[in-house]
This record gives sequence, structure tokens and C-alpha cells, in this order.
Amino acid sequence: MNFAVIGAGAWGTAFAIHLSRLGHPATLVPRRFEQALALASGHENTEHLPGVEIPSSVQIGHELTPVLMEAEVVLLACPAQALRETCGRIQKNRAHATQLRFVISLAKGVETGTHLRPSEIINATIPGVRAGILSGPTNAGEVALGKLAAMVLATARACSDTAEIQAAISGPNLRVYTSDDIVGVELGGALKNVYAIAAGVCDGLRRGDNVKAALLTRALAEMIRVGQALGARPETFYGLSGFGDLIATSYGSWSRNRTFGQHLAEGRTAGEIISTSHSVIEGYRTAQSLAGLCAERGIDTPVLNEIHAVLFKQKPLDQTITDLMGRNLKAE
Repeated sequence: MNFAVIGAGAWGTAFAIHLSRLGHPATLVPRRFEQALALASGHENTEHLPGVEIPSSVQIGHELTPVLMEAEVVLLACPAQALRETCGRIQKNRAHATQLRFVISLAKGVETGTHLRPSEIINATIPGVRAGILSGPTNAGEVALGKLAAMVLATARACSDTAEIQAAISGPNLRVYTSDDIVGVELGGALKNVYAIAAGVCDGLRRGDNVKAALLTRALAEMIRVGQALGARPETFYGLSGFGDLIATSYGSWSRNRTFGQHLAEGRTAGEIISTSHSVIEGYRTAQSLAGLCAERGIDTPVLNEIHAVLFKQKPLDQTITDLMGRNLKAE
């Protein structure tokens, strides 16, 4: 099966390596021409995935037209806020994409302004194509090195194409499950980034294991509440894209969102951290978008609201903790 991976950050690079390891034709498409040249000549993504060799079997492309002429499946490895523009580029080349069967997003976020999930953006900008989401607790470096992992491929409804892609992406080192609860899988992936920021704040303030465990327990309950209110099934959040990704992202030293929260608690500003980061911190804008959506729908999200207040209203962290601990007592 012929794959095109659009976006050459750590995750896009890792997944192209994984697909190539399984024997699939895989083309990695960076955004910038100079990055494409560097990857093709150096066989290493020194900016986003240093120390990992990109095998020569991974093709490096730049112009979308020739890439889309061959691709059966396109994987979007760009940030959630860049999805609309990336999908627009694909749509402009749609006449050349005669083999294209599926567009799958690897993004974990919600678009600001519209509050749209990745699959909704794909459906709106590339009409008629089947949209999917690939999510779960996966560190790019570990996947690139072939360490064991599991993910979930979500589509709006099951079909033969879904099973075929599941089999194609799965291998000895990566087990892929399927789900038809695409709303739940997307919301789990988006919300866990926000809660990972909160987990990082706990680490930065050195408040201990007790408070971090309590925070993540209440975050999972909040995740389920948001999901149900927005049309997802509660059991989805106990799976890989919910609980699994929440734990990995909240505890992994590699997690950009957890590290972002830790640096906030250590006294750095959000603007300073973002300006010096090589990669997008998805939870930052997702907190803004989801807080607005939940406020519009009247969904109770105390943890999300407090993180939003810290990030966008300059609320002091000590006051945030006091307010969360001082909420009215109730049954669990």
C-alpha cells in the first residue's frame, strides 16, 4: 500500500520510518524545501528526531502533485491548527490523486475559532474522501526505533478499507486496533494534551505523587463528561486514545505538553516557552478552543477551565490550586 506522510516533524518522520520498515512505499513530505534537501542528503531529521537514521527506502518529496499521483493513503502529520491549510493543498491537487482512498490525521487537537475536530476539517476541505484518525500513547522516538506500541485507528464507520489499512499499518512492533467512535478518539487525544500541561505543573511545583494521581483521576472523569456531552461513548476514554494517551503524555519525560507545564510552574512564561520550542505544543491552543466550546455547551470542566485561566488570563498557579481544592465537596 502506497503511503504519503505530509509533515516531517518527529511523529511524521517516525511513522514514515515505521511504514518503510513494514515494506510499504512511503514518501515523507516536509513543509519547507530546505528541510526536504536536508533529509534527503543527511538521512536524519536533526531538528525533530536527531540520532535516528531515515532509511533510503523512505522517499523524500516536496511537491505534492507527484506524491499524490501515487498515494493510496495520506497521513497528515501536521499540527491541528495547520490541518485546514494542509488539506486545502491536497484538495488543489485532487485531480492528480487518482489512487487516493483515505486521509488519516495524526493530529491531536481542536481547531481554534471553529472548534472542529481533525476529521471534521478533512471532511469539510476534501469532500468525498474517507477520513480517519490514528491516535494513542506513542512516543515518536520509540516508534522510530521499533519499540513496542499500540494505537487505535478510528473512522466514522467500519468498512473493508479500514480493516485493510489496520492490517497494513500493524506489524511486529505496532499493534493497531479499530474504533467507530471517531468523536471519542479525537476528543481523548485533544484533551489529554491539556491535562498533561496540568500534570507538568504538578511536577514543576513539586507537589508530589498524590496530587498528580488525584489530578489525572479527575481529569479522566472530566474527559468522559466532555466526551459524552459531545456525542462520544464513555468506554472509548478507557482505551488507548483516552486513558492510555493521558498516562503516557502526563508522565513521559519526552512529552512536550508535560514539559511545557513544568516550565510554566518553574517561572517561565507561555510565550517564552513556545518561542523557543522546535515543535508545536498542541495543548496550548487546544485549551483555548475546548474551553470555549465547553462554555458554549454548558459542560462542567473545572480542570480545563483552570488551565485555560493560567494560560490565557494569567491566573496565578497557587490560586488555581486553591480554587480546585476548595470546590464544593461531593460524592465521587
